[in-house]
Amino acid sequence: MKRAVIVKAKRTPIGKKGGILRDFQPHELAAPLLKHLANGLEDEIKDTILGNVVGPGGNVARVSALEAELPLTVPGITIDRQCSAGLEAIRMACYLVQGGAGNCYLAGGVESTSTSPFPARARFAPDKIGDPDMGIAAENVAEKYSISKEAQDQYALLSYTRSWESYHHGYFNEEIIPIGDYDKDEIFFKKRKMEELLIRAKPVFKMNGTVTAANSCGIHDGASAVLIMEENEALKNGLKPVLRFVDSQVSGVHPNYPGAAPIPAIQELLIRNKLKVADIELFEINEAFSSKVLACSKELSIPTSKLNSCGGALTIGHPYGASGSIMVTRLFYEVQRRHNLESNYVVAAIGSGGGIGLAVLFEIVKQN
Repeated sequence: MKRAVIVKAKRTPIGKKGGILRDFQPHELAAPLLKHLANGLEDEIKDTILGNVVGPGGNVARVSALEAELPLTVPGITIDRQCSAGLEAIRMACYLVQGGAGNCYLAGGVESTSTSPFPARARFAPDKIGDPDMGIAAENVAEKYSISKEAQDQYALLSYTRSWESYHHGYFNEEIIPIGDYDKDEIFFKKRKMEELLIRAKPVFKMNGTVTAANSCGIHDGASAVLIMEENEALKNGLKPVLRFVDSQVSGVHPNYPGAAPIPAIQELLIRNKLKVADIELFEINEAFSSKVLACSKELSIPTSKLNSCGGALTIGHPYGASGSIMVTRLFYEVQRRHNLESNYVVAAIGSGGGIGLAVLFEIVKQN
């Protein structure tokens, strides 16, 4: 079987809805990434696969490829698995490489909530099953897994601290391609007094609930993409494989508990590959809500030292269809920064509206 590897990864800065990226359409966010990642390999690109959730419709990936001035032979396909879409795009490209469909793909996701034409969210499930808004669903998860407001606030503060520390260390500089005049995430324009915000924040989704605006992510714009190649082709082109695709798992749970959907996906993925949590160097689990991350950590016994080590969406933002690719991009750079790797594997996982969990296992390619 051919082996799929990630050799390049980039993202845009992340902006708040109506913020620094408000004037950029989805294809205008994605195109600079595609152009950068494809540089020198334009004629090798087999396809561009992008996740998108609240965009203008049509084939955003094709429009982005054309905007990036890639060869007209690069077709483009846009997929929607809600918040899992960006990670699904990467997963799909890896399987296409494994199956011999092509040797070189661009994959990721893009979201412009600021320019979305939709006044309300899409349906996640039929009413007869339950179709809660994500805030209520986060409350459901908190209640089911006995996660207190205090625990959620503590994790939100940890994420905030890690994000700012990573920013000050310059870690995100490696990830980002500037868009317009912006070369850093909007959150880092001004530091907040997070401890005070967490204390003041009241439940917003449920009377006497535990989920607040301070322990939840906001609504954001942004894009991210990676270059995936067949490993021998990458080496022939002088490119360094960093993450090697191993396996993936998609699982479904009740739509009332989408934040818990990564739990069975990660469990099945580890069991099938005869791995334990201790065998994984890093986990990136999307931080849509503190309750979601804590439920996964609690049920899978993932120590916080292995989990979202540079912070995540609670602070930096969650541009729906791009978030899965942002997590992979973070892993791409983080494993290169670490000189004393204790394990050979990393996992990216995300839950989506409708009760879908997706987890992807990568092997860290050791450099000679």
